[in-house]
Amino acid sequence: MTSPGDASGSTSLEIERKYDVDEATPLPQWSALPGVHAVAAPERRDLRAYYFDTVHADLASQHAALRRRTGGPDEGWHLKQSTPEGKLETHWELGDIFEDSVPDHIVDALGLRDELIIIARVENARVAYALTDADGTLVAEFVDDHVSAYDPGRGVESRWREWELELGPAAPTGDERDAFFAAADHLVAQAGGAVSRRESKIQRALGY
Repeated sequence: MTSPGDASGSTSLEIERKYDVDEATPLPQWSALPGVHAVAAPERRDLRAYYFDTVHADLASQHAALRRRTGGPDEGWHLKQSTPEGKLETHWELGDIFEDSVPDHIVDALGLRDELIIIARVENARVAYALTDADGTLVAEFVDDHVSAYDPGRGVESRWREWELELGPAAPTGDERDAFFAAADHLVAQAGGAVSRRESKIQRALGY
């Protein structure tokens, strides 16, 4: 796979924590997190994503995932690669192309020899909350996701609820970041949830 920034894609680093919760798990009081001054009103987002890989799972073998997602403020094509620092994400615009085909410039950027096919469909009823500091700058975004997925390879449908907490521009760094996530983990545990063992929705959709 070539550099993910090729073909005019924009690249950023995501640092986040995922949590497994039940349908009845109540939301934590995120204002108790260090550095969080206010929790904004909830924002509903209806998301639909198609995930692509080769028949030999070449992207998955490189700890990467490619999706085409519609809905929400960052709709488009996304390549996510797991790194020790977080998830390196490359974003491309949707463009005028059918949802079951990967644009040539993305195929070229990936540098894969085999054809990319749809490996899963993931629909997500998301509610997002901005957690801000005293200046109104984003410390983190919390999302409450109700997910439904379909794995065409196995013919299996699945549904679940999960949470994500992604750091923003005003997030702490170093030891303070560790303390921030430790506090978040504690709040989630008090509510009845737990840190997820999976890194992504595609893993759960495919039964990993």
